[in-house]
Amino acid sequence: MTARKEIRFILNDHDVALQAVGASDTVLDYLRLERRLTGTKEGCAEGDCGACTVLVGRMHEGILRYEAVNACIRFLATLDGCHVVTVEHLSGASGSLHPVQQAMVDCHGSQCGFCTPGFVMALYALWMQNPDPSEDEIETALQGNLCRCTGYAPIIRAAQTLSHSGNPANDFLMRERETITARLADLADGRRVEVEKNGDRAILPADVDDLAQVLAENPKATIIAGATDVGLWVTKFLRPVTPAIFIGHLEGLKRIDVTDTHITIGAGVSYSDSQSPLTEAYPHLAEYWNRIAGWQVRNMGTVGGNIANGSPIGDAPPVLIALGAEITLRHGQSQRRILLEDFFIDYGKQDRAPGEFLESIHIPLMPPDSLHAAYKISKRRDEDISSVAAGFNVTVVEGRITAATIAYGGMAATPKRAAQAEAAIVGQAWGEAAFIAAGAALANDFTPLTDWRASAEYRLKSAQNLFRRFYLEKGESAQPARLVRA
Repeated sequence: MTARKEIRFILNDHDVALQAVGASDTVLDYLRLERRLTGTKEGCAEGDCGACTVLVGRMHEGILRYEAVNACIRFLATLDGCHVVTVEHLSGASGSLHPVQQAMVDCHGSQCGFCTPGFVMALYALWMQNPDPSEDEIETALQGNLCRCTGYAPIIRAAQTLSHSGNPANDFLMRERETITARLADLADGRRVEVEKNGDRAILPADVDDLAQVLAENPKATIIAGATDVGLWVTKFLRPVTPAIFIGHLEGLKRIDVTDTHITIGAGVSYSDSQSPLTEAYPHLAEYWNRIAGWQVRNMGTVGGNIANGSPIGDAPPVLIALGAEITLRHGQSQRRILLEDFFIDYGKQDRAPGEFLESIHIPLMPPDSLHAAYKISKRRDEDISSVAAGFNVTVVEGRITAATIAYGGMAATPKRAAQAEAAIVGQAWGEAAFIAAGAALANDFTPLTDWRASAEYRLKSAQNLFRRFYLEKGESAQPARLVRA
């Protein structure tokens, strides 16, 4: 396959073609330094503050969809085939304010103004998706935006007034959607893309089969999906990631299949896209999923990436292990399927051979006599890294616990099942005493570390207390007739 040697995208209303693009070049640096679009700010450089929020539109299943993302950790090469919208593009031809901007002015939603462009872009994305959101939906959309001086009440009021600011269908991005769709179709040639700058190489495979070939040719390459972790390698640790293979554009890794027995999620499915099918099948994940980072990160980050990087504090692995998830790994045309819990071997070491990549995640649908819970302990409620994360899956038959799968993150070098605690609870009558005993057995499963997120003692005590919390939430008794998916 002959590779294209440039990335092509639309920036606001201009076509862009770039040949000198390094794997570690970020969208934010390009916008500010090369294009002088300085409305997009740099605050944290790690996807936490939202000052760098822009919209990225991409074709997905034949539909042009815009999402709010963090430009600071989004790599420039990933913009191939996209439409990027910055805050400068919102003003009218006469320089008039966009309704979102006007609402911020009218509701006094800005003091120093540094964070304001990021808030405007996040609210704009929300307004286009949901023109009349509830306060909870507004707060969820603003999880990834920090304001140090104005306070959130005026900003929330600004979002609420937008419901009276006309129909988003009349907004310029909506009106020009057919035109942008046609322009993006002209850019899509289905070819592999290879670009580099000063030896810093970026590769965008043409499809999943091409990914298998590219990775076989470059087994030591860095695979990057949403870059919500790898982005910090570059911005915070200045680590080289070349050659980098970007996979966030591959439709073949974004499929979601629901059968009578399983939900299968492609490794490239974002947290945002996975939320609806997962929480419909497993309602206990609804609140938990909204506590994974902020909206912009959930739009970029992938469930597969959270698994593949092997982090001991990843949010997704503990709850998926508890649900009995399996994963498919692929090398060339060969595939193998293993339990997710077996993928994690040791800190920084996973059961993945050179040239092999995670292709999909398979989550079995649970029987109605099982009780579930997902817990996250962190310093901040929203948009924070877990100190402890846990997934519970307990089966009760006629008042007796017949099976238990309980997994923790943040307690060991890898996400790990609590084998001793499980053994302590299985076979016991449903009651508080059984769960207290299981919590006590947890000390035999884990010897957590102390770091800046939490002390070892705090981690162990919190993890033990989750057993009692689980029991109290599920009620003093569990009779088969009362059990539904929690």
